[in-house]
Amino acid sequence: MGSERYLEFEMNEGDLLMNSIERSIIKDINLAPQGRLKMDWAWDHMPVLRRLRERLSTEKPLLGQKVVISLHLEAKTACLAELIRDAGAEVTITGSNPLSTQDDVCAALASSGVTVFAKYNPSPEEYKYHLIQALETMPDLIIDDGGDLISILHSERPDLMANVKGGCEETTTGILRLRALQKSGELRFPMVAVNDAYSKFLFDNRYGTGQSVWDGINRTTNLVVAGKTVVVIGYGWCGRGVAMRAKGLGARVIVTEVDAIKATEAHMDGFTVMPTEEASKYGDFFVTVTGNKGVINREHFAHMKDGAILANAGHFNVEIDIETLEELSVHKQTVRKDIEQYTLEDGRKIYLLAEGRLVNLAAGDGHPAEIMDMTFALQALCLLFVHDNYQEIGARVIEVPYQLDEQVARYFLESNGIVVDEFTEEQKRYLASWQL
Repeated sequence: MGSERYLEFEMNEGDLLMNSIERSIIKDINLAPQGRLKMDWAWDHMPVLRRLRERLSTEKPLLGQKVVISLHLEAKTACLAELIRDAGAEVTITGSNPLSTQDDVCAALASSGVTVFAKYNPSPEEYKYHLIQALETMPDLIIDDGGDLISILHSERPDLMANVKGGCEETTTGILRLRALQKSGELRFPMVAVNDAYSKFLFDNRYGTGQSVWDGINRTTNLVVAGKTVVVIGYGWCGRGVAMRAKGLGARVIVTEVDAIKATEAHMDGFTVMPTEEASKYGDFFVTVTGNKGVINREHFAHMKDGAILANAGHFNVEIDIETLEELSVHKQTVRKDIEQYTLEDGRKIYLLAEGRLVNLAAGDGHPAEIMDMTFALQALCLLFVHDNYQEIGARVIEVPYQLDEQVARYFLESNGIVVDEFTEEQKRYLASWQL
């Protein structure tokens, strides 16, 4: 959305804009022009989302619906929020990670008719307050990242879910929480596991995480990766991407896993596989990508070499046992932006990036725009699917319908001028028949 179109919207929707600004809790509305430039850059590199916007802004399929979004609040996410707004919805957005929120983007969104409850680096109390404020709008639909909104609705504020038809979940951690809710029989509405879409595995998790994690590490440390040893803890789709990019940067890569099949795959992909305790002796860089708790802990700190650098690419800052690292340290200081140095009793120094939070977002700009173009198009289509089918789906977690997954891939190919083959009628008949 270019600046000219933004100004036109501002003039035509003045009351809505004033209301969204008055309701919002942001750092500084005067940062809006700077945020708008970031958003315009993202829009220019998100052709799939632009195509959807052209259709949905005319059809208005979400007219009269209230949508609450909790995602990493930066420019690409803001484009998704504007798309949903243009589809007719009243949109409220909050962050999903304290260090990934960009204040200038928040200001630009608040200036475009979206209510925003988010600031960079809020206290834990403020962060939760923002989530609850968003939910107090009584949403019809939800987009969540990590399951914080869903957790609050099902535990502390069930009174706020009266209108909720369903929603979508962006990440592995959130889906784990959703499936636990479903297993216990407590999930109250349908949720689409967007993270489990095949296209998201392949593109967002592998190529997006792979590139953006190393963007964040490199810009933060300003150190060479070539010739170093990188330990990747977890070989899911995100771990595959991190390992692949580390190899491309010239690193020796060690993978640690608890899953025998994934460990076998890492071995066949050419990486060294060993237990984390053994790998802790060799790593120069450690990247956790598991969605689990304490995968780097006391026994690993004991073996790490002087100067080891720790980064997390899982959703929450629990993968590295920071509390134990603090306990083992005799001194702690910030040596560069987003780098904490922990000095242990024996003099070894261990460096933690971005407080153990998502390094690609807390210390970078997250996934490339072209990657999030596909993921957020999938989010939008899945949200529409829930809106249209929530009664038939029922209170359960469902996979992304294949036709939506494939539709986004086709949009992406078309936007890049790529044409693929189609089955002939004879081939269709052959595949549909059991006879030779």
